[in-house]
Amino acid sequence: MKIPKRLQPLVDDGLIDEVLHPLMSGKEAAVFVVRCGNEIRAAKIYKEADKRSFKQAVQYQEGRKVRNSRRQRAMEKGSKFGRKQQEDAWHNAEVEALYRLAAAGVRVPQPYGCFDGVLLMELITDDQGRAAPRLNDVSMTAEQAREDHAEVMEYVKLMLVEGLVHGDLSEFNVLVDDYGPVIIDLPQAVDAAANMHAKSMLQRDVRNMTEYYGLFAPDLLQTDYAGEMWALYEAGELTADSVLTGEHEADEHEADVGSVMEEIRAVLAEEEARRQRLLEQEEADD
Repeated sequence: MKIPKRLQPLVDDGLIDEVLHPLMSGKEAAVFVVRCGNEIRAAKIYKEADKRSFKQAVQYQEGRKVRNSRRQRAMEKGSKFGRKQQEDAWHNAEVEALYRLAAAGVRVPQPYGCFDGVLLMELITDDQGRAAPRLNDVSMTAEQAREDHAEVMEYVKLMLVEGLVHGDLSEFNVLVDDYGPVIIDLPQAVDAAANMHAKSMLQRDVRNMTEYYGLFAPDLLQTDYAGEMWALYEAGELTADSVLTGEHEADEHEADVGSVMEEIRAVLAEEEARRQRLLEQEEADD
């Protein structure tokens, strides 16, 4: 097949020996099956920001920092250089998350590196060597649904122990091979401690997965793994060894949302003022 323009540099550099065929195209990337030496891998080409249909990307980038202070300032200013750095950070976030989660015991594709907006990673296959199906294309017995749901909840827990929330987990972002579920698509993974939307994202992730598995095992719809996990996380008691039950009693005391939001706005305004003072000082020094 004709080599996609974005993959040509990797072919020229010997990172890819042959582009076999397209695998899928989604809201944030297109994936191709490629040959690297004797191995068949997946090449994920991230779409440029103006061509992605991923909604509310700013929410996912909240709390992300880069080590280089010049790059961080450029990202905050929104300059051309800053936008390029923000795109690189978006791409690299998935690679970093894949390495961290694999080490934590979460089943994810093994990454082989990100090169100019192209992620080379393991191709998840079935026992026939064909690309593994997405969860939304799989039906199952009630018993299998309960077993796989428990496994996914364990992965979500391990992510949270690592301080990460997937942020876009659904039946479309889980593959199923002969050994069970595999979590994919992580460029939008958020820092649970630094992102104020982390709790609601976790709740949505868990709800999406529970509702899908609940199609086959309706009793799962009565569980509250998100509430249980987040309560343990906030209390500093969530560990890799925590045994989840899916049971959680919500706090009956109604939160004063207005006061909380007012405090948040005040903190954000103070931080913005501090950053502005620093930028003005740096410009004055220059």
